[in-house]
Amino acid sequence: MGVLVWLLIPLVAAIGGGLWGTWANRTRKTRGDGPELDGYARFREAMEKSHTGARGA
Repeated sequence: MGVLVWLLIPLVAAIGGGLWGTWANRTRKTRGDGPELDGYARFREAMEKSHTGARGA
C-alpha cells in the first residue's frame, strides 16, 4: 500500500503540471511584435546618438 502512495505523488504532480501548463498557455490577445520592435528601434537610435560624437574612430 505504501508503494501505491509513493506512485501517486508523481502522478498527481504530473497532472497538476499539465493543468498548470494548459492554463499558462491559454489563448490570450496577442499584441504582436509592434511595441517590442518600436522599443528596439528607439534603443538603436539612442545608441547611435551616443556613439556619434564620442571618439574619432
